[in-house]
Amino acid sequence: MRLRDCYNFHDFRALAKRRLPGPIFDYIDGAADDEITLRRNAASFENCDLLPSVLRGVESVDMSVTIMGQKLALPFYLSPTALQRLFHHRGEHAVANVASKYGTMFGVSSLGTVDLEQLRKQHSGPQVYQFYFHKDRGLNHAMMERAKGAGVEVMMLTVDSITGGNRERDKRTGFSIPFKLNLAGMLQFAIKPMWALNYLSHEKFRLPQLEGHVQMESGAMSISKYFTEMLDPSLDWDDVEKMVKLWSGQFCLKGIMSVADAKRAVDIGCTGIILSNHGGRQLDGSRAAFDQLAEIVDAVGDKIDVIMDGGVQRGTHVLKALSLGAKAVGVGRYYLFPLAAAGQEGVDRAVDLLRIEVERGMKLMGCTSIDQLSRENLRFR
Repeated sequence: MRLRDCYNFHDFRALAKRRLPGPIFDYIDGAADDEITLRRNAASFENCDLLPSVLRGVESVDMSVTIMGQKLALPFYLSPTALQRLFHHRGEHAVANVASKYGTMFGVSSLGTVDLEQLRKQHSGPQVYQFYFHKDRGLNHAMMERAKGAGVEVMMLTVDSITGGNRERDKRTGFSIPFKLNLAGMLQFAIKPMWALNYLSHEKFRLPQLEGHVQMESGAMSISKYFTEMLDPSLDWDDVEKMVKLWSGQFCLKGIMSVADAKRAVDIGCTGIILSNHGGRQLDGSRAAFDQLAEIVDAVGDKIDVIMDGGVQRGTHVLKALSLGAKAVGVGRYYLFPLAAAGQEGVDRAVDLLRIEVERGMKLMGCTSIDQLSRENLRFR
């Protein structure tokens, strides 16, 4: 299989599986416990049907949206994800370049592998910083000040990861950063030597947002251990309210799933919430964001920007979420597999395919702008 033979999420996933060592593929692909929520995220869209209208004159389509003060040319954005240069040496550079090309937003994670300032200088488009709240309050303050100084437009606090999910695929291979693999994991790397050559022949892997605060060089730290030992489970609404005031700008919470929490986010001054179960990687058995979208939009959609992620693999998925009232949709694995398979060229192809699908779907639905999508376009089984 070649990149030009990839036409959808499943094709990109298959190509990435062929090219990546097993432990790294499983880190992207895997989720918590029995991976029920991972599967449910994608399946949730299947219970909802689109109801098209015809003869509406759809020569031109405007796919632009505005979320948290940011104008996007597309109704989906590239969610911040960790460890991108582990999947391909261009990592966040490749993702940011594609986001800029298509006029959408991208994000950098606290566990990102490229300097926040470097990306902000190179790209003028909307940028979000995914923030993890650490036990080290000094680190939290320093990271917020750094993001503000870099000119990041949106602060995104992840609130569903105060402890690590039970990701058994990683446990089986011993996957960690830096690598401290067991025998099974090492064998997987041995049979994919091209990845190792690529990894070793480019810039050294780093976690620049954490340098000077978190020591990972002296020994291996699994991602699960990082979440469990470094992040602060005492984080509460009072802490977040202080962060919102300190940031004094666009501030969203990622990982909101209940109406009560959505209302609380409004009360403390957040400008956006992202319905998310962390791609099924935290609490297995939790509800899919799409299934929870309508009741949260009904409760707070007129007061705060409601966004969702999880399981989005098609343009029709994007349209269904927008029709229910989401202001935009985030994608993660959708671009990570093509990044791993083919770098920037892969991300570009994936984003372009999704753009084409959204545009085609809008025309077939009889809509020329996003605000014409509504629940009248949907029927649930």
